[in-house]
This record gives sequence, structure tokens and C-alpha cells, in this order.
Amino acid sequence: MEVALVGITGYAGMVLYQLLQNHPNVTKIHIYDHNLNEPTELNTILPIFHDDHTEVLPYEDSDIVNDNQVAFFATPAGVTSKIASNYIEANFPVIDLSGDMRLNQSDYEHWYHKPAASQRDLDQAQYGLAEFESASGHSYIANPGCYATATLLGLAPLIQQHLIELNSIIVDAKSGTSGAGKALSPLTHFTQVNDNLQIYKPNMHQHIPEIVNELQSWDINVSAIQFMTTLIPVTRGIMATIYAKTKPGIDGIMIDKAFSQTYNDKPFVHFLGETLPDIKQVVGTNNCDIGAIYNPATNTVTIDSVIDNLLKGAAGQAIQNFNQLFDYPESSGLNLQTFLP
Repeated sequence: MEVALVGITGYAGMVLYQLLQNHPNVTKIHIYDHNLNEPTELNTILPIFHDDHTEVLPYEDSDIVNDNQVAFFATPAGVTSKIASNYIEANFPVIDLSGDMRLNQSDYEHWYHKPAASQRDLDQAQYGLAEFESASGHSYIANPGCYATATLLGLAPLIQQHLIELNSIIVDAKSGTSGAGKALSPLTHFTQVNDNLQIYKPNMHQHIPEIVNELQSWDINVSAIQFMTTLIPVTRGIMATIYAKTKPGIDGIMIDKAFSQTYNDKPFVHFLGETLPDIKQVVGTNNCDIGAIYNPATNTVTIDSVIDNLLKGAAGQAIQNFNQLFDYPESSGLNLQTFLP
């Protein structure tokens, strides 16, 4: 297949490009950039690709539709909301890594502070949490956010099997600095982030409504969650630590069984029982590792869910959705393994 990649200059776009280069069913990658007026070699835009003379082309939606079979958008918020209708009307396959097509109009404008796409276009987008919402049969896939992925995979068995009190969910989520993107910010200056922990966007993170919407698709009675985000001094990785009160009669054995049954046939989600994973064991992979501990003294379950925010939280899950969309083996292009000291 020939594929389009729009937005290679961000961290997720760079990782996605490398995954596409190694995908067995991708024969050519056409790269496009909204900021170019003429073709420019990739290695002059991103020196990290110093031997890559691939031309990055000025963005033009008609060229993408005519010359490719699918398009990946790794663009900032506010880009695809303006152009999604061109692809939806053409029934052209798109996998959108931005948040532009994940929410309804009012929620998007409230949480992202930008004009939303038309509700008609938003209704055509399929939320692409790959373990639960198949991309197959859809043409526009809204790839989930990184915090949302870690949190939802950690909560899914508990919500779907009605094991916890819905008004007790607390999520303490921590992310490395690449999750903040490449834009300059005082929050991510080395002097500020090094040897430091920083809470940011308290009760205001744009992934909150995305998480709640998906939880409501599993149980309509979910109304809200307590969700807090912390920036930690690592480059990649997310740890979502989730606390919830269990319903009467629920114990650790039942929780263990729920997770084991839910993820038994999911190749990228590994349930580790009471062994709580750390970030380093998933960085460089498309895996989500999950551990769960039940405290009978407080009737509280603690879930530890870890992912690489640039892979399972972005580019890797986009490849999962690509594989589902075109009926390729789920692990195609994603047999990744990292060994870190």
C-alpha cells in the first residue's frame, strides 16, 4: 500500500514514520506538511533522518486522495477539524492521531478551546481504542489520546463487569515530557522538569471527556471521574494509577479473573496480577502492562497501567487501527521489544 503521513515534525509523527517504514504491507510513504510551499528533503527538516532524502510535499488533500490508499494525520489540535469533511465526503480512509474528532462539538470547544468540526463529520468518526472498538468497516478513525488509552485499559474490566462503585474512581496519571509535545513551554524546560514533579491541568486535561465518553459506552451510569496529571522527569512513558471502591462481595480473586478474561486474547495488553509494572518495561513497545492489588481493609482496588505514550498512546495504536482497517494481522509492524538498563 501507498500511505500518506501528514505531520512528521512532532514526536508521534516521527515515531509513526519509522513504524510505517518497517510495516510489511506499506510499499511507499508520501509525507506532507502544511507549512511547505515546495518539496523539501526530509533530512533538511529533521536532521535526525540524516540519510533520508524523501521529499516532504506541500499539503494538498486532492493529492493525498489521488496518490494514496490511506492517510495518517499526526497534526496538532485544530487542523483536521477544518479538513476532515473532504475525506469523509470522499469516503477516504483516515487515521487521525489528534484530538479533533474524538468529542462532540460542545465538549471539543470547551476542552480544546478551538472551533470544532461539524457535528455531522464528528458523527462519522469511529473512536479507535483498538482493544475494544474495531476500526474495521469504518473510514475515519479517531486514534485515542495517550492518557485515555492507559486509563481506559486499566478500567475496562472493572466497568464492563460492574465490579466497582462508579462514584469512587480516582486516577493519578503521570507522563514523561514527550507527552507535552515539541512546542516550547516553561513547564518542560530542562531546569524546571529535571529533579522535579509538577501537577498540571488539574481537572482540566482534555482527555477527561474522552475517557468518560468511552466509560459511558460500557456503563451509562458513569457520570464523572477524578483525574489528575503529573509531569515527571522522564522522556517517554505514562503510568496511570487508578483507585476505586469495590462493590459489596467483590474480592481480589474476582478482580484477577475479570482482568485475565478481558485481556486473555489481547496481544498488546499484559495482565500481571499483583505484580505492579513500571514505565521502563513498556517503553519502546506497543504494550500496556497492568497490575491490580485489592485491599480488603478499605475495599479498594488499585490498578497500575503503564504504556509508552508515543507508541501505545499514539503511533503504535495508529498502526493497530491501520491493521484492523485493512484486515492485516494485528501485530504487523508492531513486533517491538526494548531492553533498557
